[in-house]
Amino acid sequence: MTSFQRKTGLGRGLSALLDDTETAHAPKKSATPPATAPEARPESSIGSIAIADIETNPYQPRTEFDQVSLHELSESIRVQGLIQPITVRRMDTGKYQLISGERRFRAAKLAGLDDIPAYVRSANDQQMLEMALIENIQRENLNAIEVALSFQRMMEECNLKQEQLGERVGKNRTTITNYLRLLKLPPEIQVSIRDQKISMGHARALINVDDVEKQLFIHQEIIDKGLSVRRVEEMARSIHALQLKPKATKQPAGTSFEYQKLQKDLASKFATKVKLKVGQNGKGAIEIPFVSNDDLSRILELLDW
Repeated sequence: MTSFQRKTGLGRGLSALLDDTETAHAPKKSATPPATAPEARPESSIGSIAIADIETNPYQPRTEFDQVSLHELSESIRVQGLIQPITVRRMDTGKYQLISGERRFRAAKLAGLDDIPAYVRSANDQQMLEMALIENIQRENLNAIEVALSFQRMMEECNLKQEQLGERVGKNRTTITNYLRLLKLPPEIQVSIRDQKISMGHARALINVDDVEKQLFIHQEIIDKGLSVRRVEEMARSIHALQLKPKATKQPAGTSFEYQKLQKDLASKFATKVKLKVGQNGKGAIEIPFVSNDDLSRILELLDW
């Protein structure tokens, strides 16, 4: 049996969880080890396991796999075999449960393999969750929302603080906080982040806009007009500057519920605080403030000026 040397690129968190000291000082195994039942397999061993005996990991954070990439990997496995083993844990039923490597596992099934090389670990449910999340965060290209959800699950289900989470995944607290804040955005914006219609930079700028309607308006502008991250940051700063101005203590005369709603809708459209003044005779004015020439140009563009 060919020995497999563990790679060092998995990150300190995963290595610590696996606690897998390789057999550098262990006695050599015989070239042909005696056949043993699954229950008797030693910890941290490697062997060939029937794919039919492996269950997928219920803690897997990745919900989508690129089908083109999956089929390409499947073809590679069909021709050259699976080079990097998956990692499983032994179950009381004699079956195995996937800890990491679901993409490889799926591709191997597509390639028609009956058996797959696997590391066998022993892990409780919390360790299973941590290992699956860390392995995916560090080794897969999760989208930003999947990463944020993974961080949230680790904190909630493993009772971790941000500092502890950062140590496990090798990221500083600011990075952790920025990802978690994405989950406070409206669902429509989260979907756009997930589908990579807007970038992490766009999302971070939108977080600084307190008003949900303004967030949604700017979000739609990003989609429709391809606004740059810098432009969105400028819009967010403009809105923030207007919010810092003292609020009028007196309601304009004749402002009914319908006028209030109209004023709110206009503010959402122009992403700035709009004043609608209406007199008792029905006459009035609309004021659209701006904070810079660029901001004025943006408003005029919305007015098709």
